[in-house]
Amino acid sequence: MAKNALTDIKALLEGYVGERILLRANGGRRRTVEQVGVLEETYPLVFTVKLDETSRAQKRVSYSYADVLTETVELTVLTDPEPVRIVYAP
Repeated sequence: MAKNALTDIKALLEGYVGERILLRANGGRRRTVEQVGVLEETYPLVFTVKLDETSRAQKRVSYSYADVLTETVELTVLTDPEPVRIVYAP
């Protein structure tokens, strides 16, 4: 069952490759990190986000689909009329 959930999340993200997203991740110790970038690529176990130039020193970050499933990472696609939050709902 969990394998299908991760596959579903990967398929959902593949539709947004190349789109600008807002990434909100748990930074530990009650810290939340917010970054804006482009969903660059989806791989079998992880996806990568290329961060904007104005962001911190890192150029790319990667997260697993399990991070989206457990809501450790929240993704919002910054579409023109209204942003779309990516959430897994079975």
